[in-house]
Amino acid sequence: MTDHARPSLRPRIPHFSSGPCAKRPGWSLDALKSATLGRSHRGKEGKAKLAEAIELSRAVLGIPKDYRIGIVPASDTGAVEMALWSLLGPRGVDMLAWESFGSGWVTDVAKQLKLADARVMEAPYGQLPDLSKVDFARDVVFTWNGTTSGVRVPDGAWIASAREGLTICDATSAAFAMDLPWPKLDVTTWSWQKVLGGEGGHGMIVLSPRAVERLTSYTPPWPLPKIFRLTQGGKLIEGVFKGETINTPSMLCVEDAIDGLKWAQSVGGLQALIGRAEGNLAAIEAWVARAGWAGFLAADKRIRSCTSVCLTIVDPAIAGLPAEQRAAVSKALVGLLEQEKVAYDIDAYRDAPPGLRIWAGATVERSDLEALFPWLDWAFAQVRAKAAA
Repeated sequence: MTDHARPSLRPRIPHFSSGPCAKRPGWSLDALKSATLGRSHRGKEGKAKLAEAIELSRAVLGIPKDYRIGIVPASDTGAVEMALWSLLGPRGVDMLAWESFGSGWVTDVAKQLKLADARVMEAPYGQLPDLSKVDFARDVVFTWNGTTSGVRVPDGAWIASAREGLTICDATSAAFAMDLPWPKLDVTTWSWQKVLGGEGGHGMIVLSPRAVERLTSYTPPWPLPKIFRLTQGGKLIEGVFKGETINTPSMLCVEDAIDGLKWAQSVGGLQALIGRAEGNLAAIEAWVARAGWAGFLAADKRIRSCTSVCLTIVDPAIAGLPAEQRAAVSKALVGLLEQEKVAYDIDAYRDAPPGLRIWAGATVERSDLEALFPWLDWAFAQVRAKAAA
């Protein structure tokens, strides 16, 4: 491993963070020059911009016309929390978790909402729980793509069409890179900072007619903070889904989201975005096969994420070390790459097994990944030699 020469070609954009993610190709501050700044978001122009972001999201993702789409506070986390606190309670709930964020939703339901009939179905990092065991007479909460584990559900075939409960899907690192079956999803959430490379702080929530019916017919027994309220007097607050946000949004972030959505349309829409992400995953898979020292946390190719690609070190000299030492090797590898300015923020998530996490979503150019691979090999050779010394 020590014979790897120091590469000369560098990634043009070395941004492989899993959030906030790389900006779209060709992005510059000029993309924000039409932002509605210094004006009220409740004024005519501000509401028009917010409504444009909503309708562009509908168009790019192919969201049905009778589904409501809203911009909500606190990123994807806020959107998921809004759904949990507003909708859960009238039925038992199946909670699916195979990574840190899904586990966080389990904690909220079990320890904060304290629902008595909450069934938890868990799997370790790199795997999925048995989806055939999910009961769709109950509400179901799950992440489509586990951002911190690199594991996604393979498709929507496991979700019952004729279900009694609601499906609540955290799709933050899946939306715009994976095909979401809207008729099977009652609540879907994501944030702007993921696949289209937008800025953090704003969440999106999509409600099916079934979710709206639950909202308007059910009142939770616990108090709801203002930022979670989607109904008033038993009726949906329709303005939330027309650009009248619950709190003040950043109009710079709104403009940036619009720019990302227009870029998505310009490259061919959703299928082109999916193709870009899947192509990036294929490039990483080909490199892993060549390199020999890295492997996928998601060993099953069917459930391997095409956005947050999580890798482990399988080289025998490192893989056999205690977890603390393996983590130190990974951090040294990440630090060396950052020092060389060829890859930023690619360490595994703090709760995940030691390794690397490389964002491969639609805004990442395959050519930048191809330029990164020799640096990964070179850097690993350096840290492996030091670990073995």
